[in-house]
Amino acid sequence: MGLDAIRNEIEHMRRQITRQRKDMLRLQRAGIDIGAAETLLARMQEKVDGLVAERDTLVGEQRRKYPGTNKAINGTPASRRA
Repeated sequence: MGLDAIRNEIEHMRRQITRQRKDMLRLQRAGIDIGAAETLLARMQEKVDGLVAERDTLVGEQRRKYPGTNKAINGTPASRRA
């Protein structure tokens, strides 16, 4: 799965989680048990956490590194600074 696909999936799942929480609040106000919904929400959140970890790993791999080292290049090179 590519980086863009993972980012899109994270965004989509977060929207679903927000929608689910709103629905759970409505059910709770109506006096309906939401135990199963809470379990589903926890599983969805765990999946998002896993996708975020995978995304962070891919982003780290894509960073440019100094030649001959494993150190990431961060920021603007000194030769291009004002």
